[in-house]
Amino acid sequence: MNGFTELRKVWKELQGQVRLKRYLGAFFVYSMAVQTIMLIATYFGEQEIDWGSDDKRTMGLIISILVIQIVAILGATLTARTSNRNGNIRTLIVVNFIWMALCVYAYFLQTPMDFYIAAGLVGMVMGGIQALSRSTYSKFMPPTEDSASYFSFYDVAEKIGIIIGTFLYGLVAQLTGSMRNAAIFLGVFFLVGAFLLMRVPKKESPRSDEQGLA
Repeated sequence: MNGFTELRKVWKELQGQVRLKRYLGAFFVYSMAVQTIMLIATYFGEQEIDWGSDDKRTMGLIISILVIQIVAILGATLTARTSNRNGNIRTLIVVNFIWMALCVYAYFLQTPMDFYIAAGLVGMVMGGIQALSRSTYSKFMPPTEDSASYFSFYDVAEKIGIIIGTFLYGLVAQLTGSMRNAAIFLGVFFLVGAFLLMRVPKKESPRSDEQGLA
């Protein structure tokens, strides 16, 4: 109950913080797709890619997971450097469009090499979008001694997004009979996420809590 009380307290405080509130809305939308892709990537590869044999499929999926994790380190570094030059929000917008392109690319995957390429590209933007999202959230947070509650709220939003994202992915795949269509569907979340990021004001208005404007 104490945990729910703290989360409700943060939610009330967000009402007077337009920039942080809009950013969290954008994060919630694109995070649904990011977390879903992280969870279903190997299952997608197992079902949709022609590996030739069970042994090759098992080895191929292991290699893909390793590629994603290793490349993610490089991706996080490049994203951090880009954000230093162009700003966090602009960088996140670009990364969202890259994710959207990857969703389209996933629709056309056929061979193991196609999947390896996709794994490398996912790794490049996966580590970057996670690190930059949390960094941006910390920058937008108001001065407070209760930062733990704010980050708990952030984590809860992320976990709720996982539930909704995976449910919608499974629903689309079931209704259309193809996980490829579901992958395209996830691209919509990145498009909407990029649009919502464009609405995040550069600075918090001193009177935003009164006017509800940035």
